Amino acid sequence: MTGHSPPLAHCGHVALIGRPNAGKSTLLNRILGQKISITSRKPQTTRHRILGIKTTERSQVIYVDTPGLHRSTGRRVINRLMNRAALDALQDVDVVLLLADELRWGKEEDFVLARLRRCRRPVVLAINKVDRIKPRERLLPHIEMLGSLHPFADIVPISARSGRNVALLEERLAALLPASPPLFPEDQVTDRSERFLAAELVREKLMRRLGQELPYALAVEVERFVLEGKGERDMLRIHALIWVERPAQKSIVIGHQGRVLKAVGQQARLDMERLFGRKVFLHLWVKVKEKWSDDERALRSLGYAE
Repeated sequence: MTGHSPPLAHCGHVALIGRPNAGKSTLLNRILGQKISITSRKPQTTRHRILGIKTTERSQVIYVDTPGLHRSTGRRVINRLMNRAALDALQDVDVVLLLADELRWGKEEDFVLARLRRCRRPVVLAINKVDRIKPRERLLPHIEMLGSLHPFADIVPISARSGRNVALLEERLAALLPASPPLFPEDQVTDRSERFLAAELVREKLMRRLGQELPYALAVEVERFVLEGKGERDMLRIHALIWVERPAQKSIVIGHQGRVLKAVGQQARLDMERLFGRKVFLHLWVKVKEKWSDDERALRSLGYAE
């Protein structure tokens, strides 16, 4: 849709920053009202920067979901690229939203905050999962302690999962953005292609099912994404390749008599049909690419060094 949109009071970019598994992707999906960024209980599920665009009558907020910032990057190239993606996002935004987890604040959070002090952008702190804090009286001293660490533009306790205070957080963020007309059409919700979203949905199901055995050895590449037929009978035909690093991992992904791969495919297909609004034929297969997560050339081919 490219029709004329009226000028809005506020428009700009907000980076979602935090340690791995703080709930950034869950919050983005809650704000948008649909799944754009995949989630799992495993840290570092998000590997790419993803834009989520929320347009209302008074504002257009462009959220930049980022991989979790972490100190222990190790020697793997993929960890360094994910940290770089998160830090690079800080250079091009108007506001930073730092997401913290309940009453948890330690060296990882200090590491993130130290990077935010360099970016010279207003920082809003959202304390996530506050519905888990018992008793509630513990929250106020924690907010006071965090307020002494940095001159935050605002501190908002929220629950991304239940939606508590999320609308309030959106209002506070929009108010910090510059006066500007919208940068995107009002019906656009992300900058990512359907092909990318399809690959991410497959990876989400793999992470959720095999997060204990193969948390980071998996990558997904969509090799074919074709719309077939017309009208009510149209169907997306998607062929996706799952990369692992060792032959033993290939057996785990396939499972006994192919049961794991079949279950992953069924779950991903149902999510794709809801997201794309049409029937989907999904074909998955698995290949071995040794040490792909530590090979910059392989990572670039998989879209990890945009």
